[in-house]
Amino acid sequence: MKRLFFLLLSLAAALPPAIAFDPTELVNPFIGTTNFGTCNPGAVVPQGMMSATPFNVMGSDLNHYDKDARWWSTPYDNTNSYFTGFSHVNLSGVGCPDLASLLLMPTSGSLDVDYHNYGSTYTDEQACPGYYANRLGKYGIKAETTATLRTSRARFTFPKGQANVLLNLGEGLTNESGAWVRYVSDTEVEGQKMLGNFCYNSPRAYYPIYYVVRVSRNPSARGFWKHQREAYGVEKEWNPEAGRYKLYEGYRRDLAGDDVGAYWSYDLQEGEQVEVSIGVSFVSVEGARLNLDAEQGAATFDQLRQAAHDRWKEALSIVEVEGGTHDEQTVFYTALYHTLIHPNILNDVNGDYPLMENEGVGNLSQKANASSPFKGDKRGSKEALRGSHFTVFSLWDTYRCTHQLFTLLWPERQQAMVRSMLQMYRESGWLPKWELYGRETFTMEGDPAIPVIVDTWFKGLRDFNIEEAYAAMRKGAVTPGKDNPLRPDNDDYVRLGYCPLLEQYDNSVSHALEYYVADAALALLADSLGKKDDARLFRARSLGYKHYYSPEYGTLRPLLPDGTFLSPFNPRQGENFEPSPGFHEGNAWNYTFYVPHDIPGLCRLMGGKKKFVNRLQSVFDQGFYDPANEPDIAYPYLFSRWTDEAWRTQRLTRQLLRQHFRNAPDGIPGNDDTGTMSAWAVFSMLGLYPDCPGQPYYTLTAPVFEKATLHVPGGDIVITAPDASQSDRVSRVRLGSKTLGGYRITHQQLMEARRLHFEMNR
Repeated sequence: MKRLFFLLLSLAAALPPAIAFDPTELVNPFIGTTNFGTCNPGAVVPQGMMSATPFNVMGSDLNHYDKDARWWSTPYDNTNSYFTGFSHVNLSGVGCPDLASLLLMPTSGSLDVDYHNYGSTYTDEQACPGYYANRLGKYGIKAETTATLRTSRARFTFPKGQANVLLNLGEGLTNESGAWVRYVSDTEVEGQKMLGNFCYNSPRAYYPIYYVVRVSRNPSARGFWKHQREAYGVEKEWNPEAGRYKLYEGYRRDLAGDDVGAYWSYDLQEGEQVEVSIGVSFVSVEGARLNLDAEQGAATFDQLRQAAHDRWKEALSIVEVEGGTHDEQTVFYTALYHTLIHPNILNDVNGDYPLMENEGVGNLSQKANASSPFKGDKRGSKEALRGSHFTVFSLWDTYRCTHQLFTLLWPERQQAMVRSMLQMYRESGWLPKWELYGRETFTMEGDPAIPVIVDTWFKGLRDFNIEEAYAAMRKGAVTPGKDNPLRPDNDDYVRLGYCPLLEQYDNSVSHALEYYVADAALALLADSLGKKDDARLFRARSLGYKHYYSPEYGTLRPLLPDGTFLSPFNPRQGENFEPSPGFHEGNAWNYTFYVPHDIPGLCRLMGGKKKFVNRLQSVFDQGFYDPANEPDIAYPYLFSRWTDEAWRTQRLTRQLLRQHFRNAPDGIPGNDDTGTMSAWAVFSMLGLYPDCPGQPYYTLTAPVFEKATLHVPGGDIVITAPDASQSDRVSRVRLGSKTLGGYRITHQQLMEARRLHFEMNR
């Protein structure tokens, strides 16, 4: 026995050590990088202000490229392979162009600053959370980049000969090309770049980005460039023989204008490297420099890359899944990764941030992020981001399920986001609608901050002033339209109970449906706060959707100011994003069931359960369901309001996941919308979904994994489904020790039980 004991000890000692779980190895940043997913594989850390992304949207035929005509809203598409630099500060999953500027491009050989000439095809593309690399075929250069919260570092490995680093301040996705730049020393420039006009319809949404750029070695030459027409005056056309750009080789002062840039040139040996560090701020050049000094210090590229990896590992380890295929796990962790890019922080390390819709500067009282990442703090952690001010509130998208995911997995971060929204209200007088770096874009419809705040409160996250929040929400709901930027059609909505069609394509039904959801949430909150009159008012308003119901078509239908239905009417008009009277980015079938706050009432309008279920099923059977846009993404879960129809939810969610979410560049069905579609996938794969914004409920469905452990505050939540891979049908669910009689639970029930067990039909 002793010999056996020592033999076992020696064998154990010979075994390799257990490998710690690292979910970053299951992230594929190329998922969603084509098929209009508008994600990108660039370097970013969780909730990071900075992202450094390969910019390839131009393709190789620049002379025939027209960004505006193609409505291109992403710096990168996987089907292209023509690199024109790393763009800095990018949007993920967004369907409108903006940002993606400060293009940093390495070249070799003679200096050429003409954007139409210096791009290169590339190979050997690699990406993982916090890191991206490729090899430029035209130049033989290896290009790499990584990021911290507010800064980036690029590393370029050159062949022998002349090497150049170009900073292009004119190009990008933003609809602004103006900038100024100043050499501080041979190795550092600072300046400002204009951004804005998001979606081409936000004339007030302009804002500056400030930057500091440092190169790691002294150049043999440096200078500026400017577009010829800007250099010589707009009346002088470009002369092809003279070139598009004028060089300023000996000039040492500031340079400003449209399409300007700076460059550094070097004489290098084979394999020598130049590293470029960029710090950004939306407050000042001083803030950009402070961010760069605090977050990089004397760190090497590899140290920064490792720090980015560690932040992602910490963030993604919030959930551990077991079972499922490798591809399913990859889809899951990549979706979780995408949900953690936006909203992102806006404040500098000293707490400064730009005031909402104001010219001034605010400052956070809690400066949680002021120390170096190499002195022990974890800037990507839940704790550090508690004191941050957030931006990129794409709320029409994210109010449906993304913020609910933060509430479940990262509650402190979600509360910080709500506090950021309330701070925007204090500064601008209104809650955000589709906010972007301190400016309101007024994109899409509704009053979407309301269900986010109400949902957060009802799920027990209450570290904010609820009376102030209620006053802010009520202001948006009752202010007359002429004075109400959130609800400009509020007069008709209040007077008639609906928004009439005033122009052929005015999205009136979509507007009203969003108001109904917001008012339903506000009614519940008012009631809980003892504001009974308000509760009755907003509840009554929320039922106005009934005005739109057309028995003739069995769908919602636009109404004219006199109360009659629009005629002629085609409920399918609006497929494939074509214009549709009354509906935005969809048609009547995509919107008819979007009254999640009153499914019983809608069911009665349609003639009862059987007709409701058959009509809802027909949306899927006839191909009317649109998985690429928000209004109908909760449709599959509506069947489970009836226990005997829940099998439809279970079957459909599995089918939709297999069909539309895959481990491939086209593996998201359309715009990821700052993580919204990814959040849908995360919830659906876990087996639960927040079925009504503003109400603390989840509808259950068939999990994909045999086990998922959520390491959340208060103790782990464990979801088990031992036969998940064998069946998409649930026979019974236990919540803690209790067997459920249906497929809908409250958030509080989940938090108290901490155990959710699915028995699957075999």
